[in-house]
Amino acid sequence: MISVRRLKANGIKSCYYMEEKKRIRARSLCLSEIMTILITFHQNHYRNFKHFYLNHVKQQWSCAFPALPSYQRFIEWIPSTLIPLCVYLKHCFGTCTGIGFIDSSCLKVCHNRRISRHKVFEGLAARGKTSVDWFYGFKQHKSRQ
Repeated sequence: MISVRRLKANGIKSCYYMEEKKRIRARSLCLSEIMTILITFHQNHYRNFKHFYLNHVKQQWSCAFPALPSYQRFIEWIPSTLIPLCVYLKHCFGTCTGIGFIDSSCLKVCHNRRISRHKVFEGLAARGKTSVDWFYGFKQHKSRQ
């Protein structure tokens, strides 16, 4: 560390040596409270977390969370909840009961008017029907358990 006396002794009149001091504060919310706010955001109709935090959490939940930090400080704490949040969500999945769901979506190759002129997937693509409309292409089936 450079001392101001040593700099003055060497002929340097004004030189300021500043260290970056960073305060380490204890969190005003515990990990479970932060996770509760994050999970509730995803279960609500809000599209923007800032709007949710400032207009819903700060105004309506201030009695449940008396020591709510500012929005910026809360955002700084979110990355530290990633691993505990993933562990909690993995725990919520539960075990597979053997019941599965199959979802299908279409992969259109061309517009219906151009089916007779289409040559690329000739012999592979076929006409299909979704709940919305007819299409020419492939049907993708995704199974989830």
